[in-house]
Amino acid sequence: MTTTTTPRPAGARRAAGDQPLLQVRNLSVEFGLKGQKRVRAVDEVSFDIHAGEHVGLVGESGSGKSVTSLAVMGLLPSRGVHVSGEVLYRGQNLLEQSPKQLSRLRGREIAMVFQDPMTSLNPVIPVGLQLTEVIRRHQDVSRKAAQRRAVELLDQVGIPDPARRVGEYPHQLSGGMRQRVLIAIALACGPKLLIADEPTTALDVTIQAQVLEVLKELVAETDAALLMITHDLGVVAGLCDQVNVMYSGRIVESAERGPLFATPRHPYTGGLLDSIPRLDSPRGSRLTPIPGSPTQTIPWSEGCAFAPRCQNRVERCTAEPPALLAGEDRLLRCYNPLSSTGPSSTGPSTTAEEATP
Repeated sequence: MTTTTTPRPAGARRAAGDQPLLQVRNLSVEFGLKGQKRVRAVDEVSFDIHAGEHVGLVGESGSGKSVTSLAVMGLLPSRGVHVSGEVLYRGQNLLEQSPKQLSRLRGREIAMVFQDPMTSLNPVIPVGLQLTEVIRRHQDVSRKAAQRRAVELLDQVGIPDPARRVGEYPHQLSGGMRQRVLIAIALACGPKLLIADEPTTALDVTIQAQVLEVLKELVAETDAALLMITHDLGVVAGLCDQVNVMYSGRIVESAERGPLFATPRHPYTGGLLDSIPRLDSPRGSRLTPIPGSPTQTIPWSEGCAFAPRCQNRVERCTAEPPALLAGEDRLLRCYNPLSSTGPSSTGPSTTAEEATP
């Protein structure tokens, strides 16, 4: 049986004794109607986010990142979905809140930037009206004041001629502009926690860099905590303090940005880093992809889900599920981790609970 874990304070902005802004504890999400076999998309995930901290949740498509964020926001459908565990925001369990209570929190306290702006924005309503709707719902301001605020927000996210753009429809804006509108909507009421789910997926690299810079600056100005969800470790490199690497519904490695990028220990983390193009690589050198695909997996109840694709696997990997253990500078779920100091390096030796202050 897998050890239940409680993340220890490790982020650059965390201080000993500080109460986390968001605590996710043993969060699990299963899909399937009654009488049918259920599919577990998220499997006992735990992590903390402190006020002002930037946390990354990284993994390939299908690893459970987006489902985790939707469960935190309470946006999963009720039919055919079973959510268990705890999502504590300032001590309140969001999973026990009514839809009406959650709607008061969304936008004002917790906001989300979705990955597809074309489907997230209403195509038949001007973007300015979609902005003012959020502002007037959570703030006691007049229609004119909300309109002025909408223009200011579009200007803040770098949209040219914002006074004209507020009257335009989503299809009249470029992909980068639509993504900036979503960021403006999310930050309109100054939320304390912002969840960004693949905010630059459909954008080219130039626009991606611009949008990420806008997001970084605005989050810094508002001192909001950020949960950045992405499949690209390069995106979190200059943005996040703490990085959680997720595979097949579970966190397999969690560490501060520096140690994780300098010495990745889980073979999956190493594979993600090796697959990133580098400017200092010799001309003509080939990328090193992770073998296989995310569909090649085994249940976590039987062993390590990454074992079928792992070049470091040992016999134990397919015979016993690995627990998430705490080492000197990270949490790690692996029987045969990558070396950090040499061939004789060994993995963590204590459980996460024993290492928690």
